[in-house]
Formats: sequence, structure tokens, C-alpha cells
Amino acid sequence: MHRLIRLAGLALVALAAAASAQEYPNRPVRLIVPQPPAGPSDIVARLVAQRLGERLGQPFVVENRPGAGSNIGTEMLAKAPKDGYTIGLATVQHIVNPFLFASLPFDAVRDFAPITLISKAHIVLVVNPETPAQTLRELIALARTRPGGLSWASAGNGGTSHLAIELFKTAAGVDVVHVPYKGTQPALTDVLGGRVPVMFDGVVTSLPHLRAGKLRALAMASLARSPLLPEVPTMTEAGLPGFEAVGLAAFMAPAGTPAEIIARLQRETAAVVQAPEVRDRLVAMGLEVVASTPADFADYLRSESAKWGKVIRDAKIRAE
Repeated sequence: MHRLIRLAGLALVALAAAASAQEYPNRPVRLIVPQPPAGPSDIVARLVAQRLGERLGQPFVVENRPGAGSNIGTEMLAKAPKDGYTIGLATVQHIVNPFLFASLPFDAVRDFAPITLISKAHIVLVVNPETPAQTLRELIALARTRPGGLSWASAGNGGTSHLAIELFKTAAGVDVVHVPYKGTQPALTDVLGGRVPVMFDGVVTSLPHLRAGKLRALAMASLARSPLLPEVPTMTEAGLPGFEAVGLAAFMAPAGTPAEIIARLQRETAAVVQAPEVRDRLVAMGLEVVASTPADFADYLRSESAKWGKVIRDAKIRAE
């Protein structure tokens, strides 16, 4: 009898949870973006938030909470109510910050529930046209003839363009000099001017210079070619199997958010980003649409954490 009562209670809880998910949302949803307004991640968040609001009949209100390398907004998400009415945008910083910072006011794994990996941001390996290397293999050969003598620009210490350099050094077995700048534009300016010959850069920012012949693309730092540069091979195709260094945009919720709500948010987000008009806008931004399931996104987070954790530890990188 007690067992029957317990089973009946569990069934009622399951029915209540299902009903709650069907009614969700019945008020506005807050979307925390831990970056400043108008940046690429913010643009993705606002585009998806607007379409989610249209589909679900409640506004998804973007709240920018930048600072401390994205940690301020991420901490807010970790401490938010676990009811599905506060979700957050996650970028690659969510993966690398536990290794870049000595301590964080949250646990990047235990305090969050993955919803979906929305997209990956393609970056491209570019060189100044005066650089003798015409291919990735030739660049690697050039670096090996000049140990510690080939300079490589990045947008800043600990960012994606820097981490890609460190991953490249290990994958290719070369020693190059990292030259950090305060942002993409100063780094790109010096590569265009020939003061530093090489960098990893976002497809969209490099594209006009590539079309004008002011830069040369050697390889995509992604597993798939970019529709914006279909003629440029991936690093795998060019000689470094499995190499991937990309930005990302994803949705997460506080750990403990009901699974039924997580599942609905994933389904609705996937429907939004796979709609042709939204997909086309994302592709034009140099993004690859993913729309993964929560389980697949969790697996991706684990594998990327292991990869970048090793890169950061080996290179002894710390947040500035």
C-alpha cells in the first residue's frame, strides 16, 4: 500500500511538472548576456530572444551584465531562481575561465544546466601577403626554420585568438612568439601593415581584406568550411587533423531548472535558429548553426574543457 501511495505521488509530481512546462512561460523571461551591448554575442542573443518571444508569447528581455571576463553575468545566472525565467548566454569564456582565474564565485559545471549550443563562430588563419607561406604546411615549415622568431598577433591574452595560437604550437610542434593587442582591430592593423605577419581572426572582419588581396587565408580553424570562404580548407584538410578553435554562443540555465523547461527551451531555440531567415543572418555573421540537444551540449562542454584546460595549463596563461 505504501509503495502504491509513493508511486501515485511520483506520478502526480510528473504530471505537475509536465503541466508546468506546457504553461511555460506565463511571464517575461530574463536573458543575461555577460558581454557589452552590440558585440557579436549580444547580437546573437537579441536576435534569438526576439524570435523566442514571438514564438512563446512572452518577451525574452536581454540584460547585459559585462565585466570581469564575463564572470559578473555568469555569477548572476548561477544564483538566479531555478524556474526557467532567468537564462543566460554562454561563450567560450564559460569553458576557459575556470583555468584562467585563480578562483571563481561559481562552479562552471555544477551550477549550470546546459540548454543548447546555438552556434560556433568561425575564425580563419590569415597572413600578410608578403609572408612567403602560401599554405598551412608552408607556414609550419617556415615556423620550424625560425624557432621563436615568427610573430603571431592576437586580440588579447586568454582570448580565442590567443588560445588558438597555443593550440597551434602544440599541434604543429612549433615555437612562435605571441604578440597580444588590446582588441581585434589593433592586431589586424599591424598584420595588414606587415609589422606582425600572422593571426587568427574572425571571418567577417578579415573578409573585406581577403577580397581586396590585403590578407591571405591559409586555413579555417574549424571542422567545417565557412560558406563565406568556401575555397579555404579547414585545418584538418590542410594538415592538422582535428584542429578546432572557435567562438561559441549558447544558452544555459541555473542548475536545478526543471528538465521539461530545459527541453522546451532547446526545442524552441532550435526552431528559431533553423528558420531560413535567421540561419541566413547567422551565416552572414560568420557563424555555423548547431542547435544541439542539452546532452550533446554537455558532452561538448566536457571535451572542450579538457582540451582548453590542458592548453592553458601548459602555456601557463592567467587572466590579466
